[in-house]
Amino acid sequence: MNKRDQNYLLRLLPLVVGGLGGSLLLINRLVTPELTNSQARSDVLGVILAAVLILSGLLWQQVQARSPEAVELIGSEGFELAPDLPEVVKVELAWASHLLLTNTVTKSLVVFYSDRVLLRRGIFGSNSQVKPGVILQRVLDKQKPVYLVNLNIYPGKIEFDYLPPNTQGVICQPIGSQGVLILGANAPRSYTKQDEQWIAGIADKIANTLVNNF
Repeated sequence: MNKRDQNYLLRLLPLVVGGLGGSLLLINRLVTPELTNSQARSDVLGVILAAVLILSGLLWQQVQARSPEAVELIGSEGFELAPDLPEVVKVELAWASHLLLTNTVTKSLVVFYSDRVLLRRGIFGSNSQVKPGVILQRVLDKQKPVYLVNLNIYPGKIEFDYLPPNTQGVICQPIGSQGVLILGANAPRSYTKQDEQWIAGIADKIANTLVNNF
């Protein structure tokens, strides 16, 4: 059983216990021929406890955030590096992309630097080239990352034709002053703040390697 299933069962537990307790109290009341004062007080207390449990269970169901639904990205899986890169840059890009694909929700990854694509890895989009649109150009100009939590609601999604067409979320992380690390996820709102900080650190590491060896 996965963690999500365990959480679901825990949220159901107060509802089940409260409903069972209330039912048993009702059955006990029906089969009791003569009701004593002490039993009446116990029944009132039991009804209150059962009601509290049921109410808690209902509140848990409402406030518990649901995990975003993931989709299977459309496209072929691959790994492409620009052939003329120095060996140290190839190793750095291969290492960094592997970490991002295996330790975050990233399913598609592109490294765009100095007006060219240095790496594509994961699920490929239909276009192998990157032509900066409004969003990517803003990242390059302002040197600040952009996280599109749900790509489907942004009209500018058409500029990301180098990612799978049903990509759900995108992070565009600056690589120094000349490039961008572009990450595509298969579920909306799936990157955490910790993910964003870690991605920024890896982008800085890539930038340092590219500046010294590119």
